[in-house]
Amino acid sequence: MAAIDTTQSADASAPESPFRVFVHHFAQNRGALAGFFVIVALVLIAIFADWIAPHSPIVQFRDNVLQPPFWAEGGSMRFPLGTDDIGRDILSRLIHGARLSLAIGTFVVTLSLAAGILLGLLAGFFRGWVDIAVMRLMDIMLALPSLLLAVVIVAILGPGLANAMAAVAIVVLPHYARLTRAAVISELTKDYVVASRVSGAGVLRLMFVTVLPNCMAPLIVQATLGFSTAILDAAALGFLGLGAQPPTPEWGTMLASAREFVQRAWWVVTFPGLAILITVLAFNLMGDGLRDALDPKLKR
Repeated sequence: MAAIDTTQSADASAPESPFRVFVHHFAQNRGALAGFFVIVALVLIAIFADWIAPHSPIVQFRDNVLQPPFWAEGGSMRFPLGTDDIGRDILSRLIHGARLSLAIGTFVVTLSLAAGILLGLLAGFFRGWVDIAVMRLMDIMLALPSLLLAVVIVAILGPGLANAMAAVAIVVLPHYARLTRAAVISELTKDYVVASRVSGAGVLRLMFVTVLPNCMAPLIVQATLGFSTAILDAAALGFLGLGAQPPTPEWGTMLASAREFVQRAWWVVTFPGLAILITVLAFNLMGDGLRDALDPKLKR
């Protein structure tokens, strides 16, 4: 019995795994949980858009132009959220637009995060003229209004969804580079890095195996928040006619084509705007929850 009690007390006093601690603190934030579930729902909608959407997003029903939602007078369940100015089903376009928005966020965050990590590691490790050159370039990019810089880049590359995503990735790149540099400089002074240097670890091993994994917590948070920035900027470019081109069912493009119907067909503008609002809010809430769970100083 004494041996059993000792074992049980040892198990009870054993520290929890980092993942369990993270899940516990993340679950305490109800806003973050709500954002997480909304994002999971959006991912499922994006994956199964071809089966969920009642109609094709580009098919035009000319006999049902500007039909209101089903609960309004003149609406029907055939088009639950109504139709646009050329008879396309708004619900189907929103569902397929979720796929595009998530693809935009994934591409932009992946590209900008990879480039930002590389530049931040170079600036943090080599310092001197490398650090000065990288950081001054980042400062110049940050000094320009982000949307204006994106518009200039798209104007040079030409309008289109791919060029808009590349432009947004370039615009948000400085945030990841500066964050990585700051984290690297902080980590380089710690004992485990000095021990790795003494044991003969090369520069590449120090950069990508020793230091980088310990810098990922703030980068993960920034990447989550970067999804919302990417979706907003891509929607803004689409609204200006520089992003996705019709008939692509992108939420910003849907808003641009519905501007003239704000007063007489409110649903054409309201639902794409709500889709952008809910998606951006969900990513922001989840990003705040990740920040609180990953930063020990913010844990209660």
